[in-house]
Amino acid sequence: MNPLLFRIPPLPHYIASGFNRYPPGYHHPNRQHIKVFDLLVVLQGCLYIGEEERRFMVNAGDALILRPDCHHFGTEGCREDTAYYWLHFQTAHEWPPLPGSGLDSGSSTEPVGGLPASFFNMSAFNLALPQFVTLLQPAKAEELLAQLGQLQATAHLEAVRFRQQVLFQEVLQLLAASVKPGQRGSQSTVCAEQAASYLRAHYREEITTAKLGDSLNFHPVYIARCMNKEYGCSPMEYLLRYRIEQSKLLLMQTGFPIARIAEEVGFNQAPYFSSSFMKLEGLSPREYRQRFT
Repeated sequence: MNPLLFRIPPLPHYIASGFNRYPPGYHHPNRQHIKVFDLLVVLQGCLYIGEEERRFMVNAGDALILRPDCHHFGTEGCREDTAYYWLHFQTAHEWPPLPGSGLDSGSSTEPVGGLPASFFNMSAFNLALPQFVTLLQPAKAEELLAQLGQLQATAHLEAVRFRQQVLFQEVLQLLAASVKPGQRGSQSTVCAEQAASYLRAHYREEITTAKLGDSLNFHPVYIARCMNKEYGCSPMEYLLRYRIEQSKLLLMQTGFPIARIAEEVGFNQAPYFSSSFMKLEGLSPREYRQRFT
C-alpha cells in the first residue's frame, strides 16, 4: 500500500482529538468526504473499517489514517470492548498517495522577504506517512494522545494551541518511524541516500568517484545511476551544489575573504569557486554577499 505523501513546509496541522470506548457490536460511522484526515490509534480490541474498496482490521497497537475525500464505513461490529484515540488533522498542500514512479523532488521557488527561496536553500521536502501501520512505540503514542486530550479544556489559549501542534508533530514522527526498513525505499534509493550523506559529511575534502565507491562498497557507475534517479544529478554535481550552498552561509554569516570561503568549502582554487558560483546562482559570490549589506 502506498503511503500518504505530504509536502512540507507547511507542516500538517492538528485540529481536534478525542477518546472513544465502545462495547461489542459497535460499527464505525458511515461517512463521506469529511474534509479532514482522521487518525485512529487503537488501544484495546479491534476496529473493522472500510475505505472505498480497501478493508482494515485495526488491532491494539495499530494506527490508521482515513483520507478526507473517501467513503468510510464499518465492515462489521466490534467483537469485544474496543478503545481508541481519534485525531483530526489537515494540510495546506495537495497530498496524493506516493506514486510508484517516485517522488517529485522539485524545490519551492516562492519568494521570501523579496528574495527567491534558493537564496536560503528553502526547498520543500516530502513526509511519507503509512496509512496503516503497527506502531513501534504504541505506549508513547498513547501518552502523546492523552496529553493532547488533557489540553482540550485550555485550547483557547495561544500557548496551549502551540503546544498541541508540537505534540502532534511528535505523533507524526512516531508514525513515520514505524515504517519497516524494507518499506522505506528500494536499494537504489538507499544507495543514493548513503552517497549523499557521505558527500555532505566530507564536502571539505578532495573527493573522487573512485573514493566514493570505495567508501560505500558500490561501483561508481551504480552510485551515479542511483543519484541521477533520486536527485537528478551525478555525485559530483551533488557535491558541487552542496559546496555552493555551504559557501552561501559563510558569505552571509562571516567576513571571510572569498578565497578563504572557497577553501573552507572544498575548492582548491578561488577562480573555479567563483565561476561555479556564478554558473549556479547567476551572480558572483561578492554580489551575493552585497545583497545582505
